[in-house]
Amino acid sequence: MQVMHGFAWGMLGLGLFGLMTSTVFLGLVLVGAWRFRQDARLQEAALETGPVFLPAVSLLKPLHGAEAGLEGNLRGFYEQDYLRCAVDAGLTAWVNGVSRVEVLFCARSEADAGLAIARRVAAEFPEITTKFCTSGEPWAANAKVCSLAVMAQATTHDLWVVSDSDVRVTPDYLRRVVLPFADEKVGCATCLYRGVVAEGGLWSRLEAVGMTVEMSSGVCVANLMEPMQFALGPTMVARRECVAEVGGFEAMAEYCADDFVMGNWIAAKGHEVVLIGHAIDHMVLYAGFVDSMKHQVRWMKSTRFSRPKGHFGTSLTFGVPFALLAWAGALLLGMPGLAWGALVFGVLGRSLQAWVVAKFVVRKQRNWPTMILFPLRDLMGIFFWALSYTSNRILWRGELYELVEGGRMRKWVG
Repeated sequence: MQVMHGFAWGMLGLGLFGLMTSTVFLGLVLVGAWRFRQDARLQEAALETGPVFLPAVSLLKPLHGAEAGLEGNLRGFYEQDYLRCAVDAGLTAWVNGVSRVEVLFCARSEADAGLAIARRVAAEFPEITTKFCTSGEPWAANAKVCSLAVMAQATTHDLWVVSDSDVRVTPDYLRRVVLPFADEKVGCATCLYRGVVAEGGLWSRLEAVGMTVEMSSGVCVANLMEPMQFALGPTMVARRECVAEVGGFEAMAEYCADDFVMGNWIAAKGHEVVLIGHAIDHMVLYAGFVDSMKHQVRWMKSTRFSRPKGHFGTSLTFGVPFALLAWAGALLLGMPGLAWGALVFGVLGRSLQAWVVAKFVVRKQRNWPTMILFPLRDLMGIFFWALSYTSNRILWRGELYELVEGGRMRKWVG
């Protein structure tokens, strides 16, 4: 009985400690969100009233198969208002023999179904220069980066926009993401994203909520605490010379978190990395329970190896697991008021976090489903975090890899 009593006190103490640390994190998220909105307003004002800045850009799009919704995703990049705005501003639509916006696609082979879809979409927009590349079998662990290295060799322009195939953008996307490069000190820029369910039910919606709130919260806090030192894969914008300065895409081809590495290395060279005050849609492609769980654990494992100290500290940011721990401990000790107070406090805190981030950071239109689901996703987060320490193997694009020190990966040979 005495052991049980001590165990209950331990649960209560750990739960209250975790509630304190997660509340401190919540406070940082709220301040970070406010800072993000202030920066976004300044960027929006510069876009509307500042000098026209529409440099020639090369858009790099790695492909791998016919993902759900790929045609619509790609068409959005061709429906940009960039060329029209450039012509209206008295700029030429063509630079160095190609359109001011050139689009490059790369897959492993000509037979790739995604590449066939890209050709069909590109044919609808003959005014935009499009190039199609193949990389062959990957020569390094990260097949996506192998494709980027091939496309980099074929680019005409010196400002590169790297974008994943599973994102959707608005017509003003390109104008917004290139704007920071009017400042010569900027070497890289990136933007946040909203998780959007392509198909599926609860599990895909929970993954989307994690993308929308958990990821965006962490980025806002990181941007608050110090200058940005990493990029996010759905959108990475960089100058050709800055990528060359860190060894080109070839130097990143062994890393799982190539987006983190790219931004981190460019920042280490003394260039500014900017978080753009604009969010895009990231389509959730994993509808089933197993696939969704594997994807989220893979993301956690990648973070663990790329930023081990920060990843370890992430465990103190989950509010609902600690609230449940305090609830159980307080009930065992005969303190129901404290128990239910701790639980309600933990759940409401996560709902507040979800509302602030969804409304003011990524500007999601319907916020109440996010507010309802995020406390559950926050509870799941601690399990994903714990599972990230169970092995160093990940499943990516149907192939098994192992992660090693520094965030590198290599094919698992068993």
